[in-house]
Parts: sequence; structure tokens; C-alpha cells
Amino acid sequence: MAEVAAGTGQLIGVAVATLLAAIFLAAALLGSRRRRRRAPLAGKPAAVGGCGVADGEGCGGDGRTDVIVVGAGVAGSALAYTLGKDGRRVHVIERDLTEPDRIVGELLQPGGYLKLIELGLEDCVQEIDAQRVLGYALFKDGKDTKLSYPLEKFHSDVAGRSFHNGRFIQRMRQKAASLPNVQLEQGTVTSLVEEDGTVKGVKYKTKSGEELKAYAPLTIVCDGCFSNLRRALCSPKVDVPSCFVGLVLENCQLPHANHGHVVLANPSPILFYPISSTEVRCLVDVPGQKVPSIANGEMAKYLKTVVAPQIPPEIYDSFIAAIDKGSIRTMPNRSMPAAPHPTPGALLMGDAFNMRHPLTGGGMTVALSDIVVLRNLLKPLRNLHDASALCKYLESFYTLRKPVASTINTLAGALYKVFSASPDQARNEMRQACFDYLSLGGVFSNGPIALLSGLNPRPLSLVAHFFAVAIYGVGRLMLPLPSPKRMWIGVRLISSACGIIFPIIKAEGVRHMFFPATVPAYYRAPRPME
Repeated sequence: MAEVAAGTGQLIGVAVATLLAAIFLAAALLGSRRRRRRAPLAGKPAAVGGCGVADGEGCGGDGRTDVIVVGAGVAGSALAYTLGKDGRRVHVIERDLTEPDRIVGELLQPGGYLKLIELGLEDCVQEIDAQRVLGYALFKDGKDTKLSYPLEKFHSDVAGRSFHNGRFIQRMRQKAASLPNVQLEQGTVTSLVEEDGTVKGVKYKTKSGEELKAYAPLTIVCDGCFSNLRRALCSPKVDVPSCFVGLVLENCQLPHANHGHVVLANPSPILFYPISSTEVRCLVDVPGQKVPSIANGEMAKYLKTVVAPQIPPEIYDSFIAAIDKGSIRTMPNRSMPAAPHPTPGALLMGDAFNMRHPLTGGGMTVALSDIVVLRNLLKPLRNLHDASALCKYLESFYTLRKPVASTINTLAGALYKVFSASPDQARNEMRQACFDYLSLGGVFSNGPIALLSGLNPRPLSLVAHFFAVAIYGVGRLMLPLPSPKRMWIGVRLISSACGIIFPIIKAEGVRHMFFPATVPAYYRAPRPME
């Protein structure tokens, strides 16, 4: 009888979760249809503020540059190529043009790959030994479940890609530099050049140490997570919830080929994914801003005694070998909601503008999606001369980017908290409920993985699945028979779920996230020539 009751209770929990998800998903679909009723941009190219300069001619500074791009990482290189392909004359200033060597920015979600195709940059993942990624595998307490991306409706080439970050960036830089109207220069930008509150260009030091100024009607700052220019253009509230400890496992076969692996370990998740045909990246999340010392051997001891016993046995030997090899690196995980100060003549993009926990690998997808939005906004403009009019027009960028950016940002922050172990029993119940919910398959896994992959960037769908997990967890607690203790844990579970997701949504902006069509800038179109 107990088994029957337990089985019946599980069905009830699933039914409740399904009903709630269906309601929210219907609301999400209705909302997305309403958001499509947007005033279109002018059909013919128009000038902002009536500059009246012909196509391809610059209006600012020396007249030879339309846009200055600060930084040539993923965002800067992709942006330079995109604007250059549209006929803009672009001057890119990058601190170091040698191949970067990073332990993040190595996994591009399918949604990001679709944006790469849209920008004409899909060949940048070729000839770098990039690996196709078809989904994720979750591991918890000796059990595992495979979650595949819902790619059935897409071309067979569409999938995630994982690679060495530096190789990918070098390919992007080469692609940008191949355009005759894109100038790629090594130099360190020290400050923005401002006149009467309008950014006119930048001051920078060349590779030889010479101090120069560059001028353009529009300066776009993409100088990464360590940006020294963002304070002039936004209100940065940077949080560092944890650090990643990075290792490379060689000649290692993951349990599920072509899948990222997430181990729900104690105290926080461990990631594994291929970055070449012979290498697997391991990222161990360490909560807080302090990590064990690498120099005195504390880190190796921590990895062997705390982390190694929790990883899948198939990769244990390769993990120990990577520790013994000694190539251990660390990097702080930053999150920062977008809080721009609209400034005439300047714009922030990439990690300089907006960051989220890298657990979900969504950073490059957000950056590439932002570039598509900006390209579409700038395309109708003949020139960029009237800085104040252009600034007012580009306020729509901050609203139009929200569906993709806020969904990925919120999911990253919420999943990190749910996937991390906690002394709170209610939080641990939520963690187990999440694993079991995703293990149900069907809509229960396809919905969340579509959000994670950037294929379905709908905030309402995210909220629906998040609370469906919470209610599923409460349903499990009520079976086979509810007790006062279990009911109290259920109440705390719902409270904990609210405490996780609502602050993230508040930071993203409720109105911009869920009701972008009510924001006046959403409908802003370029002003026609007078």
C-alpha cells in the first residue's frame, strides 16, 4: 500500500507541476505575441538628427572613423566585423592581440551559435578543433540523467560548440581584420575623451608607449570583465559569489559523449566539457572569494580529498593526473546586472556591461544577441553624427535586449543557488526536486534546457518552470502522508524559491523583463531627415 501511495503521490506532484507550467507557458506565449506588435523602423535609411552625410562617410573627428571599439574579445571582434560588413569604418583598439589563455568563455550554447550564423561568423568555430555539444548530463549522489538540447526543428549543423577560448577569439579577430574598413590596433585605452558631456573618442597608449587620441561619432566599450571604463557609463554593482578552479584533463572519455557534465557536488557544482578532441575542461566551483593556496599545496589537497571522491569514476584517474601535472588556475566568477547611464557618443557591451555566473555558459550568447540587436538598430542610419539624438534612439537597445539577456542572467543566478549545497533542509529539498524534475524528461527537461541553451529566451517560461520545480518539491514532501514537519519544510521551500529568484528579477528590472512593450523606448525609431 505504501508503494501505491508513493506512486500515486508522485503522479499528483507531476500533475500539479504540469498544470502550473502549462498556465505560465500559455501566458508566456500570449505575452510574446503581444510584444511582436512593435512599431517598425523606417523602411529607408535615415539620418539621426539630420546630419545629411552620404552612406559610408564619417561625421566625427577626422572623418575617417565611424565607430571606435575598445577591446577585441568575443564581443569586440564580432561587433567590429558586423559593423564593418555594414560599411562602417571601425577602429578597434585591443590591449593585447596575442592569443588569450582563459579558463572560461569556452562553451557556446546553440542559441549563441544561431546568432553567430546570423552575423556570418559561423566559420570561426572551424579549424580550431571545436567540439559539438548536444546537451548536458547531471550527476547527483551516484545517479545521472541526460538532458539533450531540443534541436529537432533546426538544421543538423546547429548545436553547442566548445573550444579553446583563445583560438576562437583569434579566428574572430582575423575575420574582422580581413575587412578593409576595419583597423585592428594594439593599444591600451586609458580614458574616454569627453566634451560637454558627449564622448568624442578615447585616449590610448600604443604598443610602443606613444600616447594618442582617436575620435569617432560613436565609441563602444567592450573591454571585458576587468573594464576600467565602465564606471563612466554605468553603475556597476559587481558581485563575486564564487571562484572557478580550472584544470585540463587529457585523453579523457566523458561518460556521455558530446555533452557537458554537471556534478551537483558539495559544496557547489563541478563542470566538465570537451574543449578539443583530446582535452576536457574541468571547472570546480569554490564558494566565496578565497580559494585554497596553489603555491603551498592546499589546493591540490582540497581537489584530491574533497572534490575527487564526488566525480564520476570514469574520469577519476584523469582528474588526479591533471592535479599532479600542476597546471591549476583560478578565476573569480563575477555577476553584474546591466545598469547603464545613457551617454551621448558611447555605449557599453559584453562583460564590461553585463555579467552573470558562468555556470550556464550563457555569456557569449548574450553578447552575440546584443550585437544582433545593435546591428539592426544602427543599420537604417546613414551616419552617427548627432550624438544626443543617437543616444536617445539607442535607449531602445536596453529594452530590446532584455528577453534574451534577462532570461539567461536570471537562469544562471538561480541555477547556481539551487545547485549549490546548503545547511538549510528546504534548500536541499529544492536541489533534489530540481534534479528529479529534470529527470522526468519530456516537457520537464525540454523546457528548462531550451531556456539554458538560449533557444527559448522567454522570462515567463523561466518563472513557470522554476516554480513548477518548487511545487513538485512540495508535492514530494507531502507523500505518502503530510506531517507538520514536512509541511513546514514545504513552506520554507516555497519561501526559499522566492528568495532566490525575485531579487535576481528585481535587479534585471521587472518592467523591462516582463512588460517591455510598456517602455516608451521600445517603439523608438530613427528620426527621418528634416
